[in-house]
Amino acid sequence: MQAASPHRATQDPSQLRRAVTSSFLGSVIEYYDFLLYSTASAVVFADVFFSDLSPVAGTLASFTTFATGYLARPLGGIVFGHFGDRLGRKRMLVVTMSLMGIASFLIGVLPTYGQAGTLAPVLLLLLRIVQGVAVGGEWGGAVLLSAEHATGRRGLWASFTNAGAPCGMALSTVVLSATSGTVGEQAFLSWGWRIPFLLSLLLLAVGLFVRLRVTETPVFAEAEEKAKAKEKKQESTPRRSLPLWDVLRHHPRVLLLSIGVGLSAFVFQGTVTTYIISYAVQGGFARQTVLNSLAVSSALAMFGIVGWSALSDRVGRRPVVMAGALAVGAYSFALFPLVDTGSTALLVLALVVGQSLVHPMMYGPLAALYTELFSTRSRYTGASLGYQIAGLGAGFAPLIFTEVRADAGAGAMLLVSAIIAAFCLGTVVCLALLGETSRTDLTGMSTRSSTPLPVNGQAEAAQTP
Repeated sequence: MQAASPHRATQDPSQLRRAVTSSFLGSVIEYYDFLLYSTASAVVFADVFFSDLSPVAGTLASFTTFATGYLARPLGGIVFGHFGDRLGRKRMLVVTMSLMGIASFLIGVLPTYGQAGTLAPVLLLLLRIVQGVAVGGEWGGAVLLSAEHATGRRGLWASFTNAGAPCGMALSTVVLSATSGTVGEQAFLSWGWRIPFLLSLLLLAVGLFVRLRVTETPVFAEAEEKAKAKEKKQESTPRRSLPLWDVLRHHPRVLLLSIGVGLSAFVFQGTVTTYIISYAVQGGFARQTVLNSLAVSSALAMFGIVGWSALSDRVGRRPVVMAGALAVGAYSFALFPLVDTGSTALLVLALVVGQSLVHPMMYGPLAALYTELFSTRSRYTGASLGYQIAGLGAGFAPLIFTEVRADAGAGAMLLVSAIIAAFCLGTVVCLALLGETSRTDLTGMSTRSSTPLPVNGQAEAAQTP
């Protein structure tokens, strides 16, 4: 079995630093824009774009447009994964970042329902889809940019991409809160909510400045050199299989298990970052109090993600993620009772424990784990597809839980907690079947795109020449 010793490709420490910085900032920017929408959908959009509906129906409609962004993420993973596996990681990341920044800026200038009627929510939905496509292509490339530049501690370096998500959430929440506090509630609902979206262009400029200075990953460059050398030795140029076809044909079981591993993390993420906002406000908390609590838990989550991911380099991905799934499953039964107390301190505690402590145990190591499951020629596509399909859980959890609460009556929140726990149990089962991946040599797998990957994601000692 091949250990994850230094890659055969030449590594430049300065490029690793740039890659990690670029991946982190790119994730911050992408998720600032993407999760800004999620917060706005819980706080503002029901009044701005669905003002003709009842409060409950408006909330459901707002969460539905929120969910469409997650539906579009697998499409982004497939499209950008295909070209990222063919043309390189860096090129696609420049495109995804630009798409996200422009779409978010345009949301900031959309007319309201009162100004444009049904055209307003239709345009909002279209731009949300663009956001989903962009973030679907961003994550896989950003993770690979760090992981394929790293010679060791892959879990740590890859985790900075995932750490950018709560940082983007914290930033979007702080900007929304600051804007609301500065202009006042009435002005915020009228026009102030647009300011955070318009700021996306400034973040885009900073992100592109950093990203354009990063080189292509050495793992991908080596795979390209070997492919070209092989083509020169043959009289006719062999036709490369499509990355998506390679994943579906050779790694279907690994793909399905990877979806199962990540699904509970996203269901819980959608719960503590989106649904809980609406739930707490409807329960009597001031909107600003909930947003401030979410900002605190999001900021602390960055440390949890990096810390648990670093531990996974030592003990393995499976023990950390499995422990996180069990912890989240148990904690889901305490989350809503803590919020129901009406205590601000317990609300903060509920979010901090949920988002900053137990959720990062599952979520942090996923960046490296997904990277280690697929070969270089289809890694962008495979990792993106598994991660983004699992990500549907975050998009639909708020919508489903809103329906459950409306239909199930007094026992609704207990049922919601049971649903979360069931997903966590599924993660444990999938991890047991998938096996450990932390010892995988990414470079050693670079020529194995046409060979089925073992279930545990390990590269075999006998490598394809």
